[in-house]
Amino acid sequence: MKTSAYFAVAVVAAAVGFGIYRFGVAPRLTGASAPAPEPAIAPPAAAPAESLAAAKLPEKLPDFTLGDLQGEPRSILSWPGKSMIVNFWATWCAPCRREIPLLNELQRQHGGEGFQIVGVAIDFRDDVVKYAKEIKIEYPVLIGEQDALEAANKVGSATGGALPFTVFTDNQARVVLLHLGEIDKEEARILIGAVNRVNSGELTPEAARTLAAKELAALPRPVA
Repeated sequence: MKTSAYFAVAVVAAAVGFGIYRFGVAPRLTGASAPAPEPAIAPPAAAPAESLAAAKLPEKLPDFTLGDLQGEPRSILSWPGKSMIVNFWATWCAPCRREIPLLNELQRQHGGEGFQIVGVAIDFRDDVVKYAKEIKIEYPVLIGEQDALEAANKVGSATGGALPFTVFTDNQARVVLLHLGEIDKEEARILIGAVNRVNSGELTPEAARTLAAKELAALPRPVA
């Protein structure tokens, strides 16, 4: 069963980095056996809407540069004027893999509206390049190991989170939302709708966080 915390406005930093490195990257760097790919680091329990609305996020998407699928360095700010959906993931993370088809679909549906999805893989380059070709990822992917962990840490302060997590910005690169856990269609509808209302001037980023947190919390929860 999908375990997704409704973290519309959570922030992820050192704890996420340690978890990703400890369970996904470090064993392979040291030559130890990697963990089985299906289990992912479990997201924390869902936080109340009030806590999510009060969480601190950087005002702007922090800049970082990583190699793309072709090995060329590329800044995350290479898409000016776009509303960014920045998805942090890894090939060994089962929820990360499951949400890629939806991200492809979202890019097709909303690319013409000014949204740009970028995957940030915290993983080994060869694994990511191979997997991206196999599954046919339809949006840009940036790849890194320690440098990608540092990029993730730039998002904000630690919450004891996990992969995947996704940052949503408006078309001025202002961070509007952060969703921790695998995204489904209903969550994506709420999150993208909130960003659109910021872009139109109807809501401030802060008001969008509050509204999105309440709407996400009201969604039906999966039954075990």
